Amino acid sequence: MAVQPPGSNTRALGFTRKLVAGAGALCLALTGCAGAGSIGASDRTVTIAMVSNSQMTDARALSSQFEAENPDIDLRFVTLSENEARAKITASTAMGGGEFDVVMISNYETPQWAEYGWLTNLGPFIEATEGYDQNDFIPSLRESLSYEGDMYSVPFYGESSFLMYRRDLFEEAGITLSDPPTWTEVADAAAQLDGPDINGICLRGKPGWGELLAPLDTVINTFGGRWFDEDWNAQLDSPEVQRAVEFYVDLVRSHGQPGASTSGFTECATQLAQGRVAMWYDSTSAVSTLEDPSSSNVVGKIGYAPAPVMEKDPSGWLYTWALGIPTSSENTEDAWKFISWMTDQNYMRLVGEELGWERVPPGSRLSTYEIPEYEEAARAYGPITLESIEGADQSNPTVDPVPYTGIQFLAIPEFQDLGTRVSQQISAAIAGRQTVAEALDQAQKYAEAVGATYREESQ
Repeated sequence: MAVQPPGSNTRALGFTRKLVAGAGALCLALTGCAGAGSIGASDRTVTIAMVSNSQMTDARALSSQFEAENPDIDLRFVTLSENEARAKITASTAMGGGEFDVVMISNYETPQWAEYGWLTNLGPFIEATEGYDQNDFIPSLRESLSYEGDMYSVPFYGESSFLMYRRDLFEEAGITLSDPPTWTEVADAAAQLDGPDINGICLRGKPGWGELLAPLDTVINTFGGRWFDEDWNAQLDSPEVQRAVEFYVDLVRSHGQPGASTSGFTECATQLAQGRVAMWYDSTSAVSTLEDPSSSNVVGKIGYAPAPVMEKDPSGWLYTWALGIPTSSENTEDAWKFISWMTDQNYMRLVGEELGWERVPPGSRLSTYEIPEYEEAARAYGPITLESIEGADQSNPTVDPVPYTGIQFLAIPEFQDLGTRVSQQISAAIAGRQTVAEALDQAQKYAEAVGATYREESQ
């Protein structure tokens, strides 16, 4: 469970008021919130807000099987891009509008929203569901989705981060990597493999606290940087952060994909799957795209290595897309039926048998890694995915001590806004509109404003 910073209860109330005050306009900008799930819906319609990633698309495709087993329940999916989903789900849940019965959230939101009273405690539902077995969830994920000992969301899939590289190109060029590789080795390999027909590496540059900052934060951490020191003094202008961000920006500008400042997870997945880049550092969940013959031209050609390091090892992140029930939902029983179906052990087998074992949602249940068919399909990436998730430590993300938890995010309410603002500055540096020094100068000001409020509360 994330450790709450000083004054978290007071801060939660203030944050909620601010969010609710602006949520009306946000909902209108995102095509409307209140009542969206009730239009033309039956009393037993479960409305699910989810991110439009490949695993979620598969769940929607298979949902007819749930409806066949539960003919009295209708499912309505609202699928959104990652940034849109974060904004709309946050605004909706904070307002208590009740239009969503199931929301796809993460280990960033879950402990905070549980504390605010926005989420239904799933503990009683889990205990009453025969064979569901919450102890089968990977412990690091289970703990990250818990508040005061109970789970308030359950993982659909879990992820860490690793380096994906074209094993065939590395062999042809005689390039070898350490275990784990260093970022210096990665940069050298990108320079060597970069050419007119292929780029050396793909890295996210798209603004967003869950886009660009996800990989970049791990680079900052392993280079010895941190967002705040133990007294909440902002550190984004420190030499360590400066060196990390300059390295990242220089690498993607010199040897990265075209349009890097607008590239996120989806764009980089396409780049590597279509053979346009030699490497990609990102989520372990990418294997569902890269190893699927229907979406990838490089099946069987990808090597997988732990997240690159410099000063700190390991450096991979910890993240899970999970499903929770807002307290404003009036269909909690039916919502749980759907959630338990989508996150149960049997669902993993359903995906494997119907869609292919390479498309099984990775990194949520330990038992997934004991399915013989999945073990065979995931030989190249299964063990390293499980090892990376189990080894990620949200409580000790940096070289020097910090007052926050989280690896690729800070588990504080302000980080959605702070992280997005900082990412916009760094994305502008990737686009060449300003220097890294200028980006971090402005980022430091944003962080100082947040840090000052925490220092005041701790005095």
